[in-house]
Amino acid sequence: MLKRILPWKYLLKQAARAYGVIDPIAFVDSLRKFSEPSEVDEPIELLRAGLIFHARGLINTKAIQHNLDWLWPYWVERQFDPEDVSFLPRAFSISHINLTHRNWTAVGLPDIALYPLVDPRGLVTPLYDGWSLDFWIVNENEPSLLPSRLAEVEQRWIKKGNSALMTVCEQGTMRLVSVVELTMDGNVPQLVMRVKAISGTPARLAVALRPYNPEGVQFINNVSYKSGVLRINDQTDLTLHAPPEGICFSNYQTGDVLSRLCRERAAMDSIACPTGMATAAALYPLAPGEMREVTCTMVPSEKNQRKSLPLPVSRTWPEALKETAVLQTPDSRLQELYDNAVHTLIHLTAGEAVPGPYTYRRFWFRDACLMLNALLALGLEERTLRHISSFPGRQKHSGYYHSQDGEWDSNGQVLWLVNRFQECTGRDLEGPLLESVFRGAAWIRKKRISATGPYRGLLPPGFSAEHFGPNNYYYWDDFWAIAGLRGAARLAARYQPQKTPGLESEAAELFQAVMRSVEAMDEELSGGGIPASPNRRLDAGAIGSLVADYPLRLFSAQDRRIMVTTEYLLAHCLHRGGFFQDIIHAGINAYLTLAIAQILLRRGDDRYRGLIRAVADLASPTGQWPEAIHPLTGGGCMGDGQHGWAAAEWIMMMRSLFIREEEEELVIGSGIFPEWLEEETVIAFGPTPTPYGRVKVEISGRAGKKTLRIDAEWRGKRPGLRLALPGCKCHPLEEGKLYLLEGPPAA
Repeated sequence: MLKRILPWKYLLKQAARAYGVIDPIAFVDSLRKFSEPSEVDEPIELLRAGLIFHARGLINTKAIQHNLDWLWPYWVERQFDPEDVSFLPRAFSISHINLTHRNWTAVGLPDIALYPLVDPRGLVTPLYDGWSLDFWIVNENEPSLLPSRLAEVEQRWIKKGNSALMTVCEQGTMRLVSVVELTMDGNVPQLVMRVKAISGTPARLAVALRPYNPEGVQFINNVSYKSGVLRINDQTDLTLHAPPEGICFSNYQTGDVLSRLCRERAAMDSIACPTGMATAAALYPLAPGEMREVTCTMVPSEKNQRKSLPLPVSRTWPEALKETAVLQTPDSRLQELYDNAVHTLIHLTAGEAVPGPYTYRRFWFRDACLMLNALLALGLEERTLRHISSFPGRQKHSGYYHSQDGEWDSNGQVLWLVNRFQECTGRDLEGPLLESVFRGAAWIRKKRISATGPYRGLLPPGFSAEHFGPNNYYYWDDFWAIAGLRGAARLAARYQPQKTPGLESEAAELFQAVMRSVEAMDEELSGGGIPASPNRRLDAGAIGSLVADYPLRLFSAQDRRIMVTTEYLLAHCLHRGGFFQDIIHAGINAYLTLAIAQILLRRGDDRYRGLIRAVADLASPTGQWPEAIHPLTGGGCMGDGQHGWAAAEWIMMMRSLFIREEEEELVIGSGIFPEWLEEETVIAFGPTPTPYGRVKVEISGRAGKKTLRIDAEWRGKRPGLRLALPGCKCHPLEEGKLYLLEGPPAA
């Protein structure tokens, strides 16, 4: 009522003029001209996340740049070094955020939704968005070993039994090794950190408490020590399993504890810091040439555990992994990345399906559906069903599957995934889930634009996937809706046949609306391809329209419009062999690169191999991809440092090399690298669910005399099998199961 009575726009304009600042009304009006009018200018969830992100960046601005005598995390040490390629000028940057090395790896267990982080130099962040622990060798006779300042370290997984992350640091005569893992102590999760140190000269090992994490400053207000336990912020205990020689404390006024380790220290057992920058270090003497091992443990408190779905008692990693589809390939790097991607996907679906362990530790339907599609491809049916069954609880009364406002792709994605689950497993779905699907389909019908004009029949403008640009009529949303409606129609044919004609008709009408829109575009504008939206030229955002080919297969493999769009992106948007997304992400994107590779593979275009190799080269030493990768540093520059969507697409890419689905047939072996067939080793993938049953493909024998074996548990009619191994003729030895391969060309 007050908004209608008061001349609030006039008052704002007058206030802006009085204070000599920009007119907010005119500014917002100008800003909105770059977008199509929409219900939601930007999802409030993203605005909230952005505010939190940049609030941290403002604190970093206050804390870091005039305290460069402190030891900071790896990204700060690199980003603030004028000699480093990661250096960022600060003159007009009001917030200092990690834009060059957004890389970290979560350690954990398959059924526990806890994600302690380890950064590229071994810095451990035990709690979500918390402070960190670092490990140093402090040496009075030579420069100390400080991992965040080292140019190179070794970091790798140890996967014997439990899964642990090892970081190895060396400098001069000093060597520091840390191993971090999450274990179960009865029914209680426990973070275990084992550190080994050796030095050729007298030195000390320091277990150091740091008021920051991979995003920046995180406050430590007080620390105390008693009987082998450091208590942080009056709520979290760090147990030191060997008594230290001493504990050194410091606060913001006295500087970083690192600068005090070589001075005389007053006897203290605690410290408080009103600024929130308390630091502490437990010190252990190192005799020359003698290895010293120190173990410290921490139990994450209940309030640090995010809300999760009901879970079974936690299993070990070997127990969880034995249920998954296995890849066997002579390419050790691709093999390692597959194994790590499986590990990541299982871990990120321990509770809610989240696309990352830190920055993106929240639910999006978009990421969840694509991650669960890969989880299904691994054969983890129960885990996939558990997540799908939770989707109706996120559905609004309108039928909208809501995770963020203004994003219209979620309904199509959910309907597509639920149908895919039913087709690939043959399982009956419960009534509430089916009713949710049909309500979701009705929402799509109601949401479509009914007015006349160039956008008639499409979904309205929305924010969509944020890396396409400002609000617009994105084809990405429409293509997902078409696939979702078709999936709902297939489910209706099985469970409620009376609904099938209406759903099929709705899908057909939406497809026709999209085609009418595409065909009406000026060819000079569209280039003959499919831009991101009807009023956009071909640009990097056109990557969204390729979803019509992969994974949805709405067009034939040789569709001209898809081919033109793909060729445009290959010609204009590649950097270091990967797809460079100019919009928002401003980095090389692993999962979008793999989507292009899938399209090329479907066309029989060998360039898919180069894209796969490029993505492999961009992975971190622990086999992870951030959402976007800095073109110069190779570090993360957008999103989470361990991205679930990227892991999912790597799994789907490896599957497609062996088994692809087309209409009424399975394509076998079309993506296998020719050089693999020259190796005298077993090459295999599976078993993996398909709409026709579980399938495993295996190739064995010596070069020039190999056999292809297809082990399958068909449900109903056996599909057509197209054997498409590169350069090979396949001679049946046992119809539908065993084939003799005749000669691939030399690699």
